[in-house]
Amino acid sequence: MEEDRLLDYTVQMSIQESCRKELSCVESDEHLKIIKAIDQGDILTLQELTGFPTGFNEADDCGWYPLHKAAIQTLVRVLEIVVNASSMLTLEEKTRTGETPLTLAVMAGQVDNVKILLDHGASPHNTNSKNESPLFLAVRFGSYEMACVLLSRGACVEQVCLKRCTAVHEAAKVGCSDIMELLLQHGGRVSEIDQDGVTPIAIAAEYAHSDVLEILIHNGGDVNAQAPNGDSVLFDAAGSGNTDCIYLLLRHGANPNVPSLSSQLPIHRAAYEGHYMALQMFIPLTTRRAIRLSGQSPVHAAADGGHEQCLQLLVEKGFDVNSLLDFHISENYGDMRKSALYFAVSNGDVPCTEMLLNSGAQPDLDPLRCLLVAVRAGSYEIVEMLLARQADVNCYFTVVSDTVFPTALQYCLRDERMMRLLLNNGYDADKCFCCNHDNTWNELRDQTDCNSQEKVPFCDFISVCWLVQLAGIAVWILLDYVGQVPLCLKLRQILEKHQEWPQICYLLTNPRSLTHLCRLVIRKEMTPKRLGDPNIRDSIPLPPRLKEYLLYKEHDFVT
Repeated sequence: MEEDRLLDYTVQMSIQESCRKELSCVESDEHLKIIKAIDQGDILTLQELTGFPTGFNEADDCGWYPLHKAAIQTLVRVLEIVVNASSMLTLEEKTRTGETPLTLAVMAGQVDNVKILLDHGASPHNTNSKNESPLFLAVRFGSYEMACVLLSRGACVEQVCLKRCTAVHEAAKVGCSDIMELLLQHGGRVSEIDQDGVTPIAIAAEYAHSDVLEILIHNGGDVNAQAPNGDSVLFDAAGSGNTDCIYLLLRHGANPNVPSLSSQLPIHRAAYEGHYMALQMFIPLTTRRAIRLSGQSPVHAAADGGHEQCLQLLVEKGFDVNSLLDFHISENYGDMRKSALYFAVSNGDVPCTEMLLNSGAQPDLDPLRCLLVAVRAGSYEIVEMLLARQADVNCYFTVVSDTVFPTALQYCLRDERMMRLLLNNGYDADKCFCCNHDNTWNELRDQTDCNSQEKVPFCDFISVCWLVQLAGIAVWILLDYVGQVPLCLKLRQILEKHQEWPQICYLLTNPRSLTHLCRLVIRKEMTPKRLGDPNIRDSIPLPPRLKEYLLYKEHDFVT
C-alpha cells in the first residue's frame, strides 16, 4: 500500500509539473499582438501597445522576447520602441539557443540595430552559447562596418570562442583582408593559437586566402609555424592547392622539406588532394632525401587519392612506381600494404591501376597480394589487368587460413564469373582435390606438395556450415580444369547431397576426353603467368578455334 501511495504521489507531482510548464508557455494576448506588430513592422500599433509593458517582458517557448524579434527587424524605429518599452530587461537576455539581442542583430547584418543596442547599454563582450562574441560574428559575416562599430565601443579582439579561436582566426578563415587589417590595428595578434594549436597564418593558407596570408606575413606571421600535429603552414597551403599561397610562402622562406608527425611532406599532400599545379611546384623543391626519410613516395599519395594525372606527372619526373612504404608507415595499415598499386586496387580505382601497371608497377609486392584484394572486391576489370601483368594467380595469404589450395578461390566461391576468370588464367585446380583423408592420395600429394598436416584442404574448407551449400557448383566448375581426379570420402559425402552430384559423378566415373587432357597438358607447359598475358596468348601459333578451346572461351562470360 505504501508503494502505491508513493506511485500516486509521483504521478500527481508529474502532472502538476506538466501543467506548470504549459502555463509558463502560454503567451498573453498583448504579447502576441506585440510580436505580430514587430513582424509586420507596424510602428503605429507597436506604439499603442507600449501601454502594456508586461507584454514586452514575456518570452515565447523558444526564449525569444520581443526585443530579440526587434533586433533582427530591418526597421530601426521598431527596435527603438521595443527597447524603450522593455524596461525590465537587461538587453543581455538569451534565447534557448543562447543568442543575445546583440548577437542576433550582428548575424542579421543590421548595423543600425547594433548601434542602438550598444547605445542603450548592450555589452559588446557578452557571447552566445558557443562563446562567440559579437565581434567574432561580425567578422564571420564579413561586415567591416559592424566590426568598426563594435571595436569603437570596446570590443576585445583577443576574446576567444569555445574552440579558442579569436576574431583574427575567423578573419583568416573567411578571407576578409580589410577586416584583418582592422583587427591587427586594434591589437590582434598573428601568433595566437586555437585549441588545435593552429595560427591564423595556417588558417589563411588552408582556406586559400593569399591576400590575407600576405597581410599576416608582413605583420610577423611565421611561415614555418607548425601545429602540434606537425602540419606546417606550407602543408596546409598544399592541401588547398592555391598556387598563389604556395608561391607567397616559398618566397618568404617556407621550407617544403618539413614533415608532419605522420611523416607527410607538402608534396604528399598536394599529390593526395590531386592539386596538379601545386605538385608541379613542389617536385623540384622537395629533396629526395626528405622523401626517403618520410618513408613514403608521392606516388603512394597520388594513388591513394585516386589522381591519375598526378601519377602521370610523377612518373614523368622519374618517381619509382614500385617504391615501397617503410615499415613505420606500413604498420599503420592493418593489411601492411606497401606498394602504390595496392592503394589503387584497394580503392577499386581502374584508371590509376591501369596507369600504374602500364608504367611498370609489379603486382606481387605486398604481403596481401593485389590480386587477392581485387578478387575479394569482385573487381573483374582490375583482376583481368593484374593477370595480364602476370600477377601470381596461385599466391597464398596464410594469416587468416593456411590452405592447401591457393588463396584466391576462398574469396569467390559465390561468384562463378570470378572463379572461371582465375581458372582460365592458370589457377591450380588440382590443389583443391588434395587432402590427407584417404591413403590412396599419396601419389597426388607428392605431385602437388601438399603433405603438410597443418594446411587446410579444400574438402575441410568447403564443409563449414556457411559454405557447404556451395560445394556442388564449385566442384562442378573445378572439374572443367582438371584431369581424372579421385574424391576423398568426406568430399564425396558432401557432394552426394547436391543437385550437381549426377554430373559430377558422370565426369568422375568416365574417362575424360583426349582433347580435354591435351588442353591441360599444353596449359601446364605454358605456365599460369604466360596464360594471363594477352600478348603471349595472342601469339600462340594455333588455329583460332583451337586457341579458343585452349583458353576456355566456351566459359568466357565476356563473350
